[in-house]
Amino acid sequence: VQLVESGGGLVQAGGSLRLACAASGRTFTNYAIAWFRQAPGKEREFVTAISGSGGGGTTTYADFVKGRFTISRDNAKNTAYLQMNSLKTDDTGVYYCSARPDYYSRYSSNYDYWGQGTQVTVSS
Repeated sequence: VQLVESGGGLVQAGGSLRLACAASGRTFTNYAIAWFRQAPGKEREFVTAISGSGGGGTTTYADFVKGRFTISRDNAKNTAYLQMNSLKTDDTGVYYCSARPDYYSRYSSNYDYWGQGTQVTVSS
């Protein structure tokens, strides 16, 4: 699976962005998609994930984004999305999408495929 993120940019605190993760190469519906992020000088951290068809399309979120971020997928377009609202300066970082078969995981080591990342910068 090849993954390409887009949609990052500079936004003021309180604003919104929508990231996209376009997939190609395998049957997209069979893969769980996750978003991770990495801030400068920090470890990569889990943000959210959505399972593939085998997992029923269920979702999970890190506590720090609950109520603000929404993950979704459009299987017809082979694309997953991350809608980010009420952005905070702490949300700044490079956002990566990743894929693994069927069921999501909160651990980056469990993901087989990664995109190149897209920069999100939230200014105060």
